[in-house]
Amino acid sequence: MKYFLSFLFFCLIGLTSFGQVDTSQKIIAGRTNDPEQEQKPYVILISADGFRWDYAQKYHAEHLLALAKSGVQAESMLPSYPSVTFPNHYSIVTGLYPSHEGLVNNSFYDADTKSFFSYKGKTGTDAIWYNGGTPIWVLAEQQKMLSASFYWVGSEAEVQGVRPTYYYKYNEKIEMHDRIQTVVNWLDMPADKRPHIITFYFPQVDHEGHKHGPDSREVADAVRLIDSSVYELTKAVKTSGLNVNYVFVSDHGMTKADTEHPIETPAGIDTSKFIVSGDGLLVELYAKDPKYIQATYDDLLRNKTADYAVYLKTNVPEKLHYGAKDDWHNRIGDILLIPNWPKVFDLYHRKMDPGWHGYDATVVKDMHATFYAWGPAFKNGLIIPAFNNVDIFPMINQILGLTYTNKVDGTKKLANEILK
Repeated sequence: MKYFLSFLFFCLIGLTSFGQVDTSQKIIAGRTNDPEQEQKPYVILISADGFRWDYAQKYHAEHLLALAKSGVQAESMLPSYPSVTFPNHYSIVTGLYPSHEGLVNNSFYDADTKSFFSYKGKTGTDAIWYNGGTPIWVLAEQQKMLSASFYWVGSEAEVQGVRPTYYYKYNEKIEMHDRIQTVVNWLDMPADKRPHIITFYFPQVDHEGHKHGPDSREVADAVRLIDSSVYELTKAVKTSGLNVNYVFVSDHGMTKADTEHPIETPAGIDTSKFIVSGDGLLVELYAKDPKYIQATYDDLLRNKTADYAVYLKTNVPEKLHYGAKDDWHNRIGDILLIPNWPKVFDLYHRKMDPGWHGYDATVVKDMHATFYAWGPAFKNGLIIPAFNNVDIFPMINQILGLTYTNKVDGTKKLANEILK
């Protein structure tokens, strides 16, 4: 009996360990700021996933609105295509369109390696998928400036052999107060150990937007949570005595889609001839043999409805930066099926939430994101028109005094417009 109890005990211990979430801070030992970098400004880059361009006004986020009014606010910000989480978070910190930095969707197929990427799987933190761009924390570390991340797409991956000096594996178990205190602790460090660029991520608004739709009480509550949390963060950071610059962004907006009448799988899709990736707002077909492409495209085009568009990779609208000439990593499908708002595909007959994003932001305003910035580097009381999110990367680099030689899609127009 005692052997059975011992066996049961160790089984329970094993199960408990297996189910544990890693909430510990990761620290790369041996790094210090270069003395010249110790004099540089500080930037906290905050993302509230799915925080639509009008949410602060719609749901009375009084603290955010006041902070934005003290600095810079954009009428809205255009996400890159497709307007989904992983591509846009990485575009923000690399200054590259998704087709150029390599994260072309939340899940996709790589025709060169014949492998799939999924943000939910182990591939989500594998550096091979992220090396198409140089995220701002990598650029900082390469120039002997320390960085920290309380979550951001790519921050767990060893991009170009580099991670932030201080970072966490993504989890939603750490209390908000503890997350805020960690940022304060980072800024209270001695100058040689103190990070100058910090990323901070909120998932709540996106979660509730998907589950309940953008007009729901749950989204209103999530917006107010972000509002109070950002206020608490700014108040807590003041205790460090440092003049910190804040950039508050989102990756995309949210809309209510027609999930009552989804688009069924088009008859022309033959999985013996094509690998199919995606669903919902973007379906991509990768030909197993190029000889199948034209005939399949012609058939799909001939039989399609007004609910969606069909493109060859060679004739995707240039404004999307998602066609053949932009496909730097061979990760975009040979044929693309893109629904028109408010339609969605449902290839696999899954339960569908009411809230969606991924549409072309130049057509669907609900896809637009939020941009606010305040602090000593920014002009005061400035409202600017909508701009592309790839312009954030050059702007933050200019604040931090970092240099980059790699080609990026972002321009210095935003920096010239909003920095003092």
